[in-house]
Amino acid sequence: MITAAGNSRIKRLVQLNQKAKARRMEDVFVVEGAKMFLEAPAALIQEVYISESVFNRIQEKNLQDVRLQECKKKLDETGFEVVTDELFKKISDTQTPQGILCVVSQYHYELDALLEKENAFFMVLEDIQDPGNLGTIMRTGEGAGIDGVIMSKNTVDLYNPKTIRSTMGSIYRVPFVYVEDMQDTLQKLKKAGVHTYAAHLDGKHSYTQENYCEKTAFLIGNEGNGLKEETAKAADTYIRIPMDGQVESLNAAIAAALLMYEGRRQRKG
Repeated sequence: MITAAGNSRIKRLVQLNQKAKARRMEDVFVVEGAKMFLEAPAALIQEVYISESVFNRIQEKNLQDVRLQECKKKLDETGFEVVTDELFKKISDTQTPQGILCVVSQYHYELDALLEKENAFFMVLEDIQDPGNLGTIMRTGEGAGIDGVIMSKNTVDLYNPKTIRSTMGSIYRVPFVYVEDMQDTLQKLKKAGVHTYAAHLDGKHSYTQENYCEKTAFLIGNEGNGLKEETAKAADTYIRIPMDGQVESLNAAIAAALLMYEGRRQRKG
């Protein structure tokens, strides 16, 4: 059992939670909780840490908690380290730690490979800054059946612990790429036959009046500023989300959800 706060692994875990640079250098990210541990591909799990209290619970002869029973089976496969409850609070990024945390290898996808998908369906995000918004878009995107999320280089780190939690496991299943040049990327989308739609106040048609049954990408911009002018101009079509009252815009994740589910509705017939 790890008991010392000065332990090098404890210090490293704190850094991995707090620093995107540390995650990039090691090519890993940290996930917490039983659900996220159980859904993580075993081949990508590098290390697992559990709290002393969770360790004691899984050792119970008549363990009734079904999720902990599943965790125990997977822990036997992955191996684990036990840390004191007090230290687990230190390495956890949550207010109420669930007592299980693992270090997972990062994913690597290529834009060109995503563009080869038949009848592709994408979300393109420019400079989204809120971790919760990004994670929610990823999670909603899985539900809506998108083929991937394409993000500008200034979009918040997808491996931020808050973003990871918001994905509720979709991080493991929805392909994603960060791109250096959004204009170049939009040109690649067009060459691949993907029609791009920018959510924009100047849209002539409501988002429900366009056809998304062919290759489609929705563009969503920064929470405060929307899409950059040059990005919006590069889109094939402007669409708007009708709003009453004095509301000028919707939350980025809400807007993305409306668009993605309209796409899903049309594609499912």
